[in-house]
Amino acid sequence: MEQHTVRLAQQPEADELLGRSPLAALVGMLLDQQIPMEWAFTGPYTIAVRMGADDLDAHEIAARDPEEFAALLSEKPAVHRYPGSMAKRVQQLCQFLVDHYGGDAAAVWRDAADGRELLRRLNELPGFGKQKAQIFTALLGKRFGVTPEGWREAAGAYGEEGSYRSVADITGPESLARVRAYKQEKKRAAGAGTS
Repeated sequence: MEQHTVRLAQQPEADELLGRSPLAALVGMLLDQQIPMEWAFTGPYTIAVRMGADDLDAHEIAARDPEEFAALLSEKPAVHRYPGSMAKRVQQLCQFLVDHYGGDAAAVWRDAADGRELLRRLNELPGFGKQKAQIFTALLGKRFGVTPEGWREAAGAYGEEGSYRSVADITGPESLARVRAYKQEKKRAAGAGTS
């Protein structure tokens, strides 16, 4: 299994899992909403540890009893601010991967003909809207070497070289701070525009 160096969780064990497990990376991206990025991307590692495994398995997660899986994500510290609803979403994502890709998360992007097809496939995943699919396209291109023709265009502004817009641009604490500053500025601008 190929290992990539990522610094999304800012925690060595969690980042190591994200770097070698396509499913962990997808689950981290799914969890990345309404909580700090590091918390979201630590989630896959926390889930694996609580399941007594060193990786995530889409078949196993999809087959879990929903109440039991929700309880697993709700244990302190919770995997997400909304552990019950996110447990359901993680299971829906894993079931989709089982049904459409034989449980192999990397199959979503492995043979995508171009950036548009990659974006379309990611957009079809439960819990992935256009923006999340574009950010993950950029993450795959910038951090995982998944660069089908047109991936930057498909990723939109998130695919730009040298930008600090999303998790795709995080390589350590300094870039994390720059991405966070960009998001805060964007929020401020959006707030100013609505008043």
